[in-house]
Parts: sequence; C-alpha cells; structure tokens
Amino acid sequence: MVPALSPSRASDFKQCPLLYRFRTIDKLPSPPSPAAARGTLVHAVLERLFDLPADERTPAAAQALLGPQWSALVEEEPELAAMIADDAKLTEDGWFSDAQALIETWFTLEDPTRLEPAERELYVETDVDGLVLRGYVDRLDVAPDGAMRVVDYKTGRSPSELFEGKALFQMKFYALVLWRLRGEIPRLLQLVYLGNGEVVRYAPDEHDLLSLERNLKAVWVAIERAATTGDWRPKTSKLCDWCDFREFCPAWGGTPPPLPENAALIALNPAVSGQVAPTDE
Repeated sequence: MVPALSPSRASDFKQCPLLYRFRTIDKLPSPPSPAAARGTLVHAVLERLFDLPADERTPAAAQALLGPQWSALVEEEPELAAMIADDAKLTEDGWFSDAQALIETWFTLEDPTRLEPAERELYVETDVDGLVLRGYVDRLDVAPDGAMRVVDYKTGRSPSELFEGKALFQMKFYALVLWRLRGEIPRLLQLVYLGNGEVVRYAPDEHDLLSLERNLKAVWVAIERAATTGDWRPKTSKLCDWCDFREFCPAWGGTPPPLPENAALIALNPAVSGQVAPTDE
C-alpha cells in the first residue's frame, strides 16, 4: 500500500493531530454549513461557465447556471436543501442572492471572455520518493510560452495572517505536484477571494517547493508515528475557535470516542490520508 497525502489531510495534521484523527479514523461529521454549500455551488457555476463560448460568458449566463447547478448538487446530496429549509436565519432566495453576489464579484476581478483555461477541476497526482501527493486544482491557465498559473477560488474573505499560511500551503502543494509532473514550476499561484474581492498572488520558487517536499515527508513520518503509538494528542491554537469537534477534545473538557482496534490501518489507508474531492480542497 503506497502512502498518500492530500493538502487537506496534511493541513489537518499540521494544525492538530487530534483533528486528523477525528476526520480520518473516527470520521466525525462536520455540521452542515450553508457557507460551504454556497461555496460548492459557486465553484460549480464558475467551472461550467467556461463550457460556453467566450462571448457568452456573462453575469446573466452565470446567474442562469445557478438553478440547474444547485439542482444537480441537491440530487447528489438531498440534505443540502433540508439544511437551508431548517435554518431559521436563511431563506432560499436570500441564500441564492448571496451566491449570485459572489459570482458578480468574480466578474469584477477576472474577465472570462479573455480566459481559456487549460484545465478545470484538474486532478493531479505524483509520487515523491514513495509518498503519493494528490489533489484537485480549481483552474490551470497555461500561457503561449508554457507558463502555468494555478488559480483557486475562495468564497470567503481574504484571510488574516493566521489563515494566510494555510491557504498558501494548499497552493504550494499543487505547485509541487505540477512541478514533479510537468518538469516546470508554475509561474504564479493566484487565490481569488470573492468574499471581499481581493486577489492574492504568489510566485513560488524551487527553494519553496523543495522545503515543502521535505515538510510533507516529515508530516507523513509523524502521522505514521501517531498511528503506531495511538498518540493523537491535540495541538491548541487560535484555530480551535473554528473547530467543529471541541466537544470531543480533551483540551476543551471533552472525551474522544474510543479508538477502534484497526485505527492505525485506517489512519494510514491512502484512500483516507489522501482523500480529495473537487471544491473540498
């Protein structure tokens, strides 16, 4: 079994080993999030918009995609519709209006009539010295000279310094995989924050990516050690304020579920440690 890591699972462990355990071994579900569902919808609309001829990629066309894309998502996950209906603070019209506003913001940041992405929701995977790295790239633009730009849509606001490193970690992860796959370092990493209309750009270099490669190998060694010893101790930080699992965390007075007998096998299963899904990353 070749070990594997996705950016989200690696980020989980770096943030808190117990968080990694809760998501991979205990498989504790996160509560449904209207914001996350809206993000999934907006990602789907922006992906499908590029199916249209360039001159038809208008705000009106994007708005027209909202309904059909939401229906497709609800068909796959019926609980999404129930989530909105059960939330006293939400109405379907207001929720759609918020999604539409995010898409309208995107049109102020990029002109889709002048873009022809080389790839959308691109699955990437490479083997780095026996560790498989995998994930999904929202959009990959390739210039005529072959220069690559990795683009990721974020439906929230641009982060404070507390969260900025986490977002760049994900993008550098994609850059490393693309470098190993294509032999060239992406020229630019671009995070498009629709919540406040900011674009964050970063130009990675070889030093960045080699450092990340070493870090990911060390993360995997640490995951193996935790799986072998059963020591998934929590790592507290300001990020705990946003954790869905504090009620189970000893650092917050909670008690984790008992570890199953096959916990180590689950934690190191590449289908678990390397779990990825479009728009989840």
